[in-house]
Amino acid sequence: MITFILHTHLPHVLHHGTWPHGSDWVTEAVAECYLPLLSMCDRLMKEGIRPGITFDISPILCEQLSHPDFPEVFRAYCTEHAKLAEVDKKHFVEEKNEGLAELAEYWVEWFNNAKHVFDEVYEGDIVGAFRRLQEEGAIELMTCGATHGYLPLLAEERSVDMQLHIAVEAHTRHFGRKPRGIWLPECAYRPSYPWRTYLPVSAYAVARQRDGIERFMHQYGLEYFIADEGALEHATPLGHRGPTGERTTFADTYGDVREQLEKRSSYDLYRIGGEYHDESVAVFFRNTQIAMQVWSGDTGYPGDPDYLDFHKRYFRSSHRYWRVTDNKADMQFKQLYNPQWAADRTKAHGHHFAQTLIASLLHRKSEHPTRVPTMCLPFDTELFGHWWFEGPLFLENVLRELHAHESITTRTVGEQFDAVQPAAEIALPESSWGRNGHHEVWMNPDVHWTWEKEYALEFATRMLMEKHVGAKWDDTMIRIVMNMFRQILLAQASDWQFLISTFSSREYAEQRFHSHASDAERLRDMAERYATSKKLKQADNALLDVVEKRDAIFTEELTNFLTQ
Repeated sequence: MITFILHTHLPHVLHHGTWPHGSDWVTEAVAECYLPLLSMCDRLMKEGIRPGITFDISPILCEQLSHPDFPEVFRAYCTEHAKLAEVDKKHFVEEKNEGLAELAEYWVEWFNNAKHVFDEVYEGDIVGAFRRLQEEGAIELMTCGATHGYLPLLAEERSVDMQLHIAVEAHTRHFGRKPRGIWLPECAYRPSYPWRTYLPVSAYAVARQRDGIERFMHQYGLEYFIADEGALEHATPLGHRGPTGERTTFADTYGDVREQLEKRSSYDLYRIGGEYHDESVAVFFRNTQIAMQVWSGDTGYPGDPDYLDFHKRYFRSSHRYWRVTDNKADMQFKQLYNPQWAADRTKAHGHHFAQTLIASLLHRKSEHPTRVPTMCLPFDTELFGHWWFEGPLFLENVLRELHAHESITTRTVGEQFDAVQPAAEIALPESSWGRNGHHEVWMNPDVHWTWEKEYALEFATRMLMEKHVGAKWDDTMIRIVMNMFRQILLAQASDWQFLISTFSSREYAEQRFHSHASDAERLRDMAERYATSKKLKQADNALLDVVEKRDAIFTEELTNFLTQ
């Protein structure tokens, strides 16, 4: 069946600037994506239509959305942007431009309504709204790496362990139940093999055996994850995994499972196993061809002439008043946006996409009538509302169309996993959903310096932990080390390498990585001094106060991790 997965993540930007880079990233996402999608789910549920979609929400995003400061930050954002639209309207009226004046009024009402929905409908609690929808059975919530760290390239097993330990515990705290599945950041996976860094870092120059990411997943009770379809093409068949864990080798596997292994398809689910251990978890593969109908701005639905153009903005307010018109046209030729035209296009596109999904699944079922087909469609949540303003309405129309079908429906990832109970087992190669299916977006000459700092931090931290045993720490030492790990976790976010490599907010990303890495180094040195002298300098206390006020994340989870 159809499994929509919306990957919901933003790096830690609260208290780290506002505009053009900073907390506006989160407020934009709430206004343009999260509120419309929550409202969509609630509307459908009131009509007896169960969305049946899966959101994975990164723990670091939850920390920001649930921070006591966030509601007022969001209200201020909406108020400011409504006022900017009012000023725009005044100018447009003076210029006798009726079309633009009407659109300015549209944005006044839109931002005022976003603030109303945030306060009056969801009581300023976005995390609580997602939790309620899961409790009602409308959706499933999965987790992600704690700060979206790029797991295959982290140098220490303890670093991977910390990202997943905190992810599971923080998810449980926010949503009231443990997650069954995880979105591995950037869909980046590494099997078990003798590993050494791509860089000339002496501490990790000698290859050593590393655990596959699935072992960490298994340790924390995570049953499934998502990978890119390209990785499936290069997977190695292993055999058949029985219900009690026994494996039949590929050579001895026959029948339907044998065919799944030989003719691998993203319509099937698989288990991941490695030669070094017996843990096994399931993997869903993105159906790339179908997903691109939505992803692509060139050939997909978002490029339709009637949709709101993302790039052209009014110079006074940065509001958008123009439609795509032609996605190859110069900005000067863009025509005014018409909200009704755009809404009409979402109905047509929603119908077309739903029929495409239905036809594809029915064809698959006709070819393999004994199998439960899987159509896995993962997207960044920001596509629906931020990059593609009409995206939430499109998705709502798709879900309505699918609900009306007699046999094709949506299922959450967990429901589909339970229905299929995959038995075919493969060894998955190292991979991601990035360019060329590997690490090059996150490991390239432009970002080598970040990994050199990261690896130095990981090694120095391991040396500190081995030298000064946690059982002997007093409250001050725990405070120092907790803040050190907070800064390490924030430096590990894959967002910084992505933004640097793609030249998106490059200077901001470089500054943020350097700031967190430098603070982690200073805190590591502070911990070493304090462990031997039991004294803090005035500057030490000042640094602790600054980082605690700015980055007070995962207090409960880090306390548990450091004392386990």
